[in-house]
Formats: sequence, structure tokens, C-alpha cells
Amino acid sequence: MIGVTTYLEQAQTGVWDVRASFLPKVYLDAVTDAGGIAVLLPPQPVSPEIARSVLASLDGLIVAGGADVDPARYGQEPHPRTGAPRTDRDAWEDALLSEAIAAELPFLGICRGAQVLNVALGGTLVQHLPDVVGSERYQPSPAVFGAGEVTVKPGSRLAAVLGDEAGTLPVHYYHHQALDVVADGLTVTARSEDGVIEAVELETVPFGMGVQWHPEENAADRRLFAGLVEAAGTHRTRRSIA
Repeated sequence: MIGVTTYLEQAQTGVWDVRASFLPKVYLDAVTDAGGIAVLLPPQPVSPEIARSVLASLDGLIVAGGADVDPARYGQEPHPRTGAPRTDRDAWEDALLSEAIAAELPFLGICRGAQVLNVALGGTLVQHLPDVVGSERYQPSPAVFGAGEVTVKPGSRLAAVLGDEAGTLPVHYYHHQALDVVADGLTVTARSEDGVIEAVELETVPFGMGVQWHPEENAADRRLFAGLVEAAGTHRTRRSIA
């Protein structure tokens, strides 16, 4: 059972135009293709107790992509290109990740999810990456993914999940922000050609990583999701024995 966080967005369906929980189907496909069962986790009022209760029924967690993290969470004023804060989602995902780490529940952060992980542990973000790299290559235009490659750190958990042959990996980018100061406890495990951090992992848990790219968009490669589902199965077995 893999929980996947969702957006809250204004949505139209039939005669209705309402706020609704929303998640692109590619995330669900990625989980089910890897043998997991996807459970949607929409933003809602949260406390540590609520987060623990939610996670107690799950075997793994995916923090999905989406809107920019509120810069106030890492002590900065917003950049002109930083999106309006989604404080409900920030609080929800921060609490879920904090409790997942405490429970050693396997987790994968995707794009925003990697950023939430870094901020939750005390790191900061580059609010507008083009200011640093000088181009829009990581987010070429609305709804268009950038294509690139990342170099994976040998010996990392990420490398193990992808296989020994995975030194360089083609990926789909869609982010205008990136990790800046990396939080204590996180290890950088992949970078793009120009040095942008593209993956981190938390070595104190059995399976805890975040990637800036969008692996759900590659239907031909489900290795990251297969790794998460395998780790979730191991966690479920350990929990049942305990």
C-alpha cells in the first residue's frame, strides 16, 4: 500500500467547478505497474498524531510533484517567480515525511517532494534556477518537459536501485527550483550536466530518497518505483513480525 500525496486544485467536471483532490494518472500507473496499490493522500489539517495514524496503514510513501514550497519555511522572502504558497500542502507533506522518517517507512520524493524533504530537514532551495544556470532548460515552457541526463553516484542506494550499469541516466525535467544548501543527513546521489543537484538520499533509513526529475513520466523505466515497492514489502513483513 503506497500513499501518494496530491494537490488541491480548482477542477471542472460536468456541471461542477469545485476544489478537488488532483493527481496526474501517471503517478498511479507508476505505482501499480511496479506491483503496488496506490492510495491518494489529499492535503488536510494535520498533527503528528494524525500523520502517524495515516502512515500506520501504509507500507510506503510518495511525495508527488507540484507547487513551490513556501520560502518562509526556509527563512527566505519569495522570489518574483516563486509561486503562491500552498501552506496546507506544505504542512501536510512535512508532517508525513517527518513521521515516515521516524517510523523508517520507505519513501520517495519526486521534484517538489525532494524539495520538501530537504526543507523539512533544514535545507534551503534555489528559488529560480535560471538565475543560476542562465537558461530555462529545466522547465522549457508550460507543460513541456526538458530532456537531459543525470550522473548517479556509484555505490549509492539510487545506483543500486537503478542497477550497476546506471552511471548516466536520461531523465524528464520540469522544475524551476532546486536544492541549494543540502540538509544535514542527506547525501547527494545525482547531478545534472551543469552540477544541479538532482537526487538525494537519507542514509539513516532503509529506503528514503528524493529525485528532482519526473520518473513517473517514463513508462518504460519503473525501477525507482519497483525499488520503493520492494522496500515497502520488506517494511510490511518486518512490521507484521514485530
